[in-house]
Formats: sequence, structure tokens, C-alpha cells
Amino acid sequence: MSMVNQPLVSVVTPFHNTAAYLAECIESVLAQTYQNFEYILVDNCSTDGSTEIAERYMGRDPRIRLIRWRALLSQVQNYNRSLEEISDTSKYCKIVQADDFVFPDCLHLMVEAFEQTESIGLVSSYDLKAGLVRGSGIPYQTAPFSGKEIAKLCLMGGAFPFGSPTTVMYRSSLIRERQPFYDESLLHEDTEKCMQILEDWDFAFVPQVLSFLRADNDSISSAVRNFQPDQLDRYIIVHRHADKFLRRAEAAALKKRVKHEYYRFLSDSALHLREAEFWTYHRLGLKTLNERMDWRFLAQSIGRELLWLAVNPGSTLHRIVRCARRRNNTPAASAGGSKNSGIPDGDREALPLSRAANR
Repeated sequence: MSMVNQPLVSVVTPFHNTAAYLAECIESVLAQTYQNFEYILVDNCSTDGSTEIAERYMGRDPRIRLIRWRALLSQVQNYNRSLEEISDTSKYCKIVQADDFVFPDCLHLMVEAFEQTESIGLVSSYDLKAGLVRGSGIPYQTAPFSGKEIAKLCLMGGAFPFGSPTTVMYRSSLIRERQPFYDESLLHEDTEKCMQILEDWDFAFVPQVLSFLRADNDSISSAVRNFQPDQLDRYIIVHRHADKFLRRAEAAALKKRVKHEYYRFLSDSALHLREAEFWTYHRLGLKTLNERMDWRFLAQSIGRELLWLAVNPGSTLHRIVRCARRRNNTPAASAGGSKNSGIPDGDREALPLSRAANR
């Protein structure tokens, strides 16, 4: 595809105090084999030298625009405001989070996947995080998938191809037609957005590792990792979207099964005497579904768990030892700013975790 025929891609990197990683992120975008892109760097009131790094790169490449907010925004507000800055003529949009980076063929291969048909709204690929390749489970094919087919696969637990905002590419018209793009009241708002897109659009997958997601930095994601947010995320996604993509009987059976799985996890957590912040995190997450913690169902699940422990004393001892080791090795929570962090902005005062300090 010649430069003349390349559709414009908007690449967006919102950042806040990510000086340790920002240059590597920017370099990875500038090293793309695909050349027709604008690069929008958005400074959310950084104080650690990130601003100066962005200014240096802006002076070297005319495709870079640097935007600075005068007041500190929350994480999702920052992402939404940043996406409002994309060009009216861009066809596709790629977020590259400031502590991640992309491999050289990322834009080229994702645009190539998009260009198969105008019915595609979302493209993804494998990503690399903590030494692991993620995104497996998507059947290999070069043709686009039905969005509903991929959504069903995700709901049934067969795949999760969305990774993070760095993993996917959006059709720009979807961003321009709905602002703010991410729903700030939801828990994992980027996953929710992907599921919404799949209701009306097709999906394409590039079976290559195109992005690197950092896992060793301090962030809100690392701070809440001890609360096991994936368990809550699956419960929410299934209960919010199963009725849209599955037949009625399938959806009802899946929601019932996932509820049992989630409350079994909570009962195990109760028996391990999890801290108050753990329960606050999950209570506020359920609130995004307009649900309250089902304490009666939880009590029943705890009863079943206690009965199982009573008739399996060897396993009980093993779990006690494992619990003691985990408590001794639990890292202190940090107040960083990763995407997909967990608690909605309106509830951030309830926990010692906040999106206000973010990328």
C-alpha cells in the first residue's frame, strides 16, 4: 500500500508522569512501517519530566501534536478528552498507552485487516504481557468474523482478544459519533466498549504479537490485582451482555453458572478473611450492574465450602498453608494510574485508590 493510498490513522497516547517509559512508547510509534499517521500526545498535568520528553519529539516529527490539559483529569476522562482530538479525516484510531509500546508492523497489519471490508469496526491481535502471549482462542482465518460470533465466544469463556486499549484498533467514525467514547460509570469501560461495537460491527484478528503491555510498573491495576478483578469482570460482562448475544436459555444457564463461580470465589475469600478493601472493591463493582452483594447466596456458598473442607482435611491443611504464604507475600497497594483499573470515578473516595493520577 503506497503512502498516497494509505488511510490516515490517529495514534493517541495520553500520559501523566510516565517519564520512565514515554520515550520508548513514542519511539515505537515513530518506528512504524506504516507512515500515514498523526500522533497525538496528551499531557495530563505531568510533573516528572514527561512534558519535556514529549516536546523534544514534537520538535523532531511534524506528525506529532502535543496537547496539555490545564487541570488534572481522572483516567477515563483523560482518555475520552484525548480521543476527541483525533482528526476529522482519520479512518482508524490506535491508542498506545504511555507505558506500553507497539511493534513495527502494528499499524500496517491492523489497517490491512480493516481494509478487507467497511463492515469491520474493531481489530485486535495477540499481545505480550509479563512474558506471556495473550489473546489465544480465536480461530485462525483471514476473513472477518461476525462481531456477534466473537462476542459469544468471549462470553462462553473461549477467548478474550481485547487485552487493553493498546491491543486494539477502532474505526474512527465510531469515536467521533459517540462522545465521550468510554462510559465513565462502568468498571472495565474499554472491554464494555468492545462488546458494544460487536453488536453492530464485524471483527478482524491479526494472529501476530503487535503490542507489549508493561506489567512491572506501579499502577492502579497492580494495586487492585490482589483483589482478583478478573473474577468480578467476567461476572459483570456476562450479566450485562449475555442476553444480547446468546439465546434465552443459553444466557440464563451461563448467568447462573457464572454466579455460582463468582460466589464460590467470594466464599473462599471470606474463609481467607480478606480485608475490608477487598469487599468494598467487589461491592462497588456490582453496583455498576445495579446489583447488591447477595449475602444470602454468599452464606449458602460459604456453607457448602465449609462442608467440603470438613470432608477433605488434607486439602484444608494445604489451603491454610497456601493462604499463610500469600499473606506474607502480598505487595503493598500503590496509587498509580493504569487503564482498566476498576473502581468508577464517582466512587474513588471509598477506597485508597484513585484514577486521578493516571497515564
